[in-house]
Amino acid sequence: MLALPALALVGATPLAAATTDALEQRIAELQAELEQAKRELADARMTLETVCPDEAGRCPEPVKAKPEADKITLGPLTVGGAIRANYVNGDYPGGGSGPSRGGNGGNFELDVFRINVDLNYENIVGKLEYRWYDGYNFLHTGWVGYNFDNGSQVQVGVNRVPFGPGAYGVSQSWFFDQHYYLGLADDMDVGIKYVTSIGDWDLDFAYYARSEWNGNGTSEDSARYSYDSVIWESALDADGNVIGAAPNGYEERNQFNIRAIYGLDDIAIPTEIGVSLQYGQLHGRRADDGDHWAASVHMKNSWNNWLLATQLTRYKFNIDDDNLLGTDELIPMGAFDFAWPAATDAWVPAVSLSYLYQANRIPWLDSVRPYVEYSSIVKEDSSFNDSELFVLGAAWARQGWYIYTDAAWSNGNYFVGSKGDNYSNILDGVGDFGANGNDRWNFRFNINFGYYF
Repeated sequence: MLALPALALVGATPLAAATTDALEQRIAELQAELEQAKRELADARMTLETVCPDEAGRCPEPVKAKPEADKITLGPLTVGGAIRANYVNGDYPGGGSGPSRGGNGGNFELDVFRINVDLNYENIVGKLEYRWYDGYNFLHTGWVGYNFDNGSQVQVGVNRVPFGPGAYGVSQSWFFDQHYYLGLADDMDVGIKYVTSIGDWDLDFAYYARSEWNGNGTSEDSARYSYDSVIWESALDADGNVIGAAPNGYEERNQFNIRAIYGLDDIAIPTEIGVSLQYGQLHGRRADDGDHWAASVHMKNSWNNWLLATQLTRYKFNIDDDNLLGTDELIPMGAFDFAWPAATDAWVPAVSLSYLYQANRIPWLDSVRPYVEYSSIVKEDSSFNDSELFVLGAAWARQGWYIYTDAAWSNGNYFVGSKGDNYSNILDGVGDFGANGNDRWNFRFNINFGYYF
């Protein structure tokens, strides 16, 4: 009992006060170090997005970042880029008025050349990316942002819409999954995005005034990287026949996005569970205005080098039937200088299973990630056939090289197999994301060679 008064007396001594001051000072130092670590983490995430070499910037996890000495630095700016070539073989016919991406079957051809510029000056950050394809070019990314001391970040400009389990949905393949072709994965729009973390939660809030700008190409409104509802040049009569040039369609306006992902790291299989919500308006060209929404639940499970990603999305475009297609069940969606109808009301399930192998004993290979993926557009219109995509492949990484080898099967994706490539087939929806009138499986083998600098 005598110990308690004694301890009280000791606690009041100058030595104890000095110790308390030292502890408080140490706590302040640790807090400062934590804030600095958060800033470095934000910078590292941006750098990772820059150096990871694939279709949109993704890379296997973990990845060895290229030394900055390999890039051109101009003060706070870092300049890089990529050049890619593609080989295609399979049922994809090439030519015609169909999508130009992918080229002619059995041939090598230039896929894309791109320039990347990254800004990192104190807390000010930014990204710029411009791409050139065969016959068209466009701005892919262009934003300026600020890294806050608490690890949060704001981006203003053409930036990636927060929707789904990650920047690229569930997919690891060159083809992505069906979310991408509906503007629900790796979608770039013009607006402001705020990214933050609270405990185990990663949160994104965004507002987009419009979709990204149309670039330079032959289409009315589809010289762009990501899929959006777009304007078409031609109008049709009730039988699907072209009746003249009369631009029509829909433009995206005033879109809001919220995404929340909760991380469970202290369990046997680390898991990220999330939800994404999206709502926006549609401005009709020669048709009444409409709106669109999408809601998604998604999850990523990691075990050793295995990664399982799953997603289920419900989306709907609310438009009237007084438009160029004469129906409210189809809406033109465009990218890569080509537009084609997609179903306005559907579910999208998607799953991807991959394994990352670090090739430490193979001198010519850093890593390889084999994967198997499946996704589908399950349409609410009972007269439409679903659009399915199955991909089996691998991504190979070696220093600045990144190579995709993919075997894809689909009965409703016009980058795989036959497609309706003239306006008279629009309402039949041959081989596409709309009616999918032929409901026929097709095959495509694809190799994409990319060098990133």
